[in-house]
Amino acid sequence: MLTGIALRPLVLLLLALVPFSIALAAPLPAPTGKVLLTLSGDIAHANVGDEAQFDRAMLEALPARVIETHTPWHRDRGRYQGPLVLALLEAVGADDVEQVRIRALNHYEAEVPVADFRRHGVILAMTRDGEPLTIREYGPLFVLYPFDDRPELLTEAIRFRSVWQVERIIVP
Repeated sequence: MLTGIALRPLVLLLLALVPFSIALAAPLPAPTGKVLLTLSGDIAHANVGDEAQFDRAMLEALPARVIETHTPWHRDRGRYQGPLVLALLEAVGADDVEQVRIRALNHYEAEVPVADFRRHGVILAMTRDGEPLTIREYGPLFVLYPFDDRPELLTEAIRFRSVWQVERIIVP
């Protein structure tokens, strides 16, 4: 039987977890700026109907990473920054999926295994060398792998998964 002294740490731990569990259950805020990305499908957290829409500020608030790399589409090395795709999936409650479909503005789609995001720290690049990516420069969002760090990624399969001008992620 637990005594009052032994029970106290357990009660404190449970009370500390209550705000954390409430935060996880909280809905996503609605975007206030121009929507750059929409997630749809099997997601737990939506903010506009049954979709999750993100503006630039919302994407910038997610855990991010910088990748310095060449790409198959650029002559020189760039410094790319953007949210981790895994963080985005976690934000919408889709962290247990095995693959997603990523759609570009021109409706090109690629199926991407979520294992890629875990294994390689894939980001949705929003900037290159500190400047926002424009549509002309593969933006506003570009699925980016760390090509220089992992030369084995320079394959046709990964190139097809490196969607640029991303507008939507579909969680099957």
